[in-house]
Amino acid sequence: MSANITIHYCTGCNWLLRSTWMAQELLTTFDGMVDELTLTPGSGGIFEVWVNDERIWSRKDQGGFPEIKQLKQLVRDRIAPEHSLGHSDRQDQS
Repeated sequence: MSANITIHYCTGCNWLLRSTWMAQELLTTFDGMVDELTLTPGSGGIFEVWVNDERIWSRKDQGGFPEIKQLKQLVRDRIAPEHSLGHSDRQDQS
């Protein structure tokens, strides 16, 4: 499955650098699986990540920013559940 990813970030909060770093991480991790990654400037403290029109992260709802490992897992679970994230993959909790 291919993906369209949007990172919607607040310009007033200066979250552009965080957004571009997360975008780079996702593009590198999911090389060949992402058709489009869009950075969308906004206001009001917004920070949301959308995959194929499904919101997978909202700073307001989740109370902060995702760790990059967590964000990669959320994206992977939607676009390529079989894709290994290597050292960033979930560890079984036994």
